[in-house]
Parts: sequence; structure tokens; C-alpha cells
Amino acid sequence: MIQKEKESRREWLNYMFSYFANGTNANKQIKIWTNNNHPEEIFSQDFLKTKMDYIHNNPVRAGLVFNASDYIYSSAMDYEGKKGLIDVAYLE
Repeated sequence: MIQKEKESRREWLNYMFSYFANGTNANKQIKIWTNNNHPEEIFSQDFLKTKMDYIHNNPVRAGLVFNASDYIYSSAMDYEGKKGLIDVAYLE
């Protein structure tokens, strides 16, 4: 729960975290993530590239940056031959 930090939405966030935890077995008090993920098996290099492009373009779709490689917390720049914040192990 958000208790001590200055946060203008504290009451709303605490309510939402509690609301989504209601009725789940994982955590009775709070839940931050929703259940709508859909894991998929990576079955080819093309499929992997499609998924990586989707992930790399999330900050672009959110309006945070114009280019995927401009988002400093993304590995997109590594795949453009630049050096990102963390080392990336390339899949072959």
C-alpha cells in the first residue's frame, strides 16, 4: 500500500490495488498487475522479431518518444548497433 510517499492519487491507487486483489488467490490485499496477459511460445526468429518490435515500440505508442531507440530503458538501441544502459545477450 502507498502509505508514506507523497502521492496525490494515494487513496485512488490503494482502492484500485485492493479492488483487483479481491477474489484472487495470489494476494488478498493488493494486486498491481491484471490477469490479461497471453503468453505465446516463440516458435521462430520472425515471430521473436515481431514480439520484440512490439515491445520496443510501446514507448512510441505511449507518446514518450518518437523513435523506439530514443527510450533509454529499452534494448531497441542495442538492436540498432548503439550501446544501451545494460548489456544485451542477442538470441540467434
